[in-house]
Amino acid sequence: MELRIAGTVNDSIVDGPGIRFTIFTQGCPHNCEGCHNPQTHAFDGGEMVDISVLLEKIKGNPLLDGVTFSGGEPFCQAHVLAELGREIKALGLNIVTYTGYTFEQLWNGKNDSNHWDELLSVTDYLIDGPFIQAQRDWEIKFRGSSNQRYIDCQASVKEGKAIECDP
Repeated sequence: MELRIAGTVNDSIVDGPGIRFTIFTQGCPHNCEGCHNPQTHAFDGGEMVDISVLLEKIKGNPLLDGVTFSGGEPFCQAHVLAELGREIKALGLNIVTYTGYTFEQLWNGKNDSNHWDELLSVTDYLIDGPFIQAQRDWEIKFRGSSNQRYIDCQASVKEGKAIECDP
């Protein structure tokens, strides 16, 4: 399976707790003003990469605590990321997924064609909501604006509602 990506970072400490391998997906419908990654918005940009190549890079870094799916918008490629996520979870690593959607939008909008439920099922922590430049906050961990939430995704999926937690 192939994933359209803008790039990767091998040893990130800003995209979730611990040392992380971050995958920046390509393509985003949100176009948030002031976006940190505007180069990831075009759906025809970036490059196609087989998820086995990404998995080998992840396996090659023994220092990792987890993997982060960022963007772009990861939920635009939910099925492929869920497949990769299952392999990552088998390695004992956690997954953080950033999204411009809210948990409620994803939960209520999930269906057989968008596979949002699959990606939610492998995500440990979800950072949700669009970046809002007027709410930019340099003091909050792993988020760009104060409207964004750090959510325990597995507890939220179990309860069917967003459950915030501390990073």
